Amino acid sequence: MTPGHGAVLDPAEEEGRSGTAGGPGCEPAEAAGATGAAGAAGGGSPTAVPAPGGGASPARRERAVAWLRRHRRWVITLLVAGLLGQMAVAMVTTAVRQTPTIDEPVYVGAAEVYRREHSLRFNPEHPPLGKLVIAAGTAFADARLKPGFDGNQTELGRRLLYESGNDPGRLMLLARLPVIALTLLSGLVVFAFARDLAGGVGGLAALALYAFSPDVIAHGSLATLDVPAAGFLLTSVWLLWRARRRPLLCLPLAGAALGAAVATKMSMLAAVPVLLLLAALSAVVHHSSGRSRGDPGGASAPAASGGPRLSHLPRAARLFGPTVLAASVVALACVAVVWASYLAVDPQVRWTTPGSVPDTHGLRGRLVGLLPFPEPFRDGMLLQFAFEKAGWEGFLFGRHYSGSLWYYLPAALLVKTPLGALALWAAGAVALVAVPRLRPAAPYVLLPAAVLLLAAMSGDRDLGVRYAVFLPMLLAVAAAGAVSAVRSAGAASADAAADATRAPVPRRTGPWRRARAVTAALLLLSVAVSSLRTFPYYLPYANEAFGGPSNTHRHLHDSNVDWGQDLGRLAEHLRKRYRGERVWLVYKGSGVPSHYGISASDPRKVPPDRVRGVLVVSNSSIAKAEGRLAALVAGSRPVEQVGHSITVFRR
Repeated sequence: MTPGHGAVLDPAEEEGRSGTAGGPGCEPAEAAGATGAAGAAGGGSPTAVPAPGGGASPARRERAVAWLRRHRRWVITLLVAGLLGQMAVAMVTTAVRQTPTIDEPVYVGAAEVYRREHSLRFNPEHPPLGKLVIAAGTAFADARLKPGFDGNQTELGRRLLYESGNDPGRLMLLARLPVIALTLLSGLVVFAFARDLAGGVGGLAALALYAFSPDVIAHGSLATLDVPAAGFLLTSVWLLWRARRRPLLCLPLAGAALGAAVATKMSMLAAVPVLLLLAALSAVVHHSSGRSRGDPGGASAPAASGGPRLSHLPRAARLFGPTVLAASVVALACVAVVWASYLAVDPQVRWTTPGSVPDTHGLRGRLVGLLPFPEPFRDGMLLQFAFEKAGWEGFLFGRHYSGSLWYYLPAALLVKTPLGALALWAAGAVALVAVPRLRPAAPYVLLPAAVLLLAAMSGDRDLGVRYAVFLPMLLAVAAAGAVSAVRSAGAASADAAADATRAPVPRRTGPWRRARAVTAALLLLSVAVSSLRTFPYYLPYANEAFGGPSNTHRHLHDSNVDWGQDLGRLAEHLRKRYRGERVWLVYKGSGVPSHYGISASDPRKVPPDRVRGVLVVSNSSIAKAEGRLAALVAGSRPVEQVGHSITVFRR
């Protein structure tokens, strides 16, 4: 069937008809036919494979192609393992070297209370699933914590890490490892989703973008909730795409993955209406293509028309039942998983509404009351609404401001994303919309990304690109479409010539197509180089256009650059270079400086003329400095930076 005409088939479906796809179910196809399943590492024309030695004979090229065809599964498997392996090394190394960031002690403390006391009283503003994932790691720490702690959640984290005789480094590493594992599994989903759309090479390109993403590595190596929630969402979107072929299996699993996302971060609720619409779309595609009863005849077959008894009904009426059923299955599975996450902590869901929960009236309050989730979830949403009104401050391109800027996240993403990734994201989005055979995937990949980004932009907390960490995942899949479009251009022209002449026409690689393929490869290489150059300082990453990680603090603040992660590095630095000197410290973070051997005073509590010696200030504090601290910084000489997040001055 000609792409763009008749029933809509994704590449894996077309491959299934040719006998090379994977078996039934939601598993990805072995190799996607849209780019030529017989090609090396996912397909391609024989002439597209460079011959060993450059000037080798056609016979040698053919032998090389034949060898790659025979071993393409092993080649792909090794490349996937290599990409995820380097990502694992980067994340584990980062996790070992970084001290607790601002949010982590809260999540780790709440996770331990969930596990030990089965109490939901801490951190209700986030559902429990992400913290249960963290607890899977801390369960091996044998940490000490006196039960019945009655302080706030920030004090709980400090008590667990620094005041109970535990080793905070070991405890934090164990808390981070399950998140690292989930991040790597999400990489497999990126590869599988992209391979479904664009073949093996497209899948590898998408996985490379994901595995070298500094933001994914940075936040995937922390015991926080952003990357796990985004990974669950990505999995749900992929399963909805696969539900076009196997709805009975994929729709419930997609609903469960969506529920896991919502049960990790409440901000994922913005994606629920979109994914329910995508579930309905998958049902429409499935029934319109005649697969509902295994008939390949398309929409005109009895299977697609709902059977003889419904053939007199309009098409919209025949599809109403399947679409409603599909959306209902996803919604019910989502709700069930959210409930299950609370029941896993406390089977009785015992809950007393805290006094900090505001009385929210109006439309917001009524909508929250209608949510089919446990009361702690609904109260947590009200707390999130209260946080939005807390009077946040932001920092963007040297400007310190109160409130939020609607364009903050797009601007921050321009700074924090490798330049090659930005180009491939844009090309991929265009390819999904412009290329007929890729167009069916556009709503699945681009619509959730756009809706979640708009929802994040509407918030009042301009604190980091972690609020949009779903973009490197979904747009990596989109970028595979651009790679697929580049690789299939020559094949399409050859097929058209063959149709016109009714004779086989060899697929040739023209100069323009070669140039585009080389450009795509160079962009991927630039992403890898940019990411490797910032190792192991992924949190303060900025691309080369903005001066690299050493200059990120000039443009952004908070979790974009300085989240308190370098306190341990600072302690080692002070011991080596400033031993015996008077140290003045303004630290923004949740760590306890004295635990790491830092003896320092707060320069804001004494007259400025008494501040002499070494002045150390977190870059986020510098970004928002006012009054006395601003005067101290202005009157000091910067000497060096520690981890690109803390500046050392001389006075």
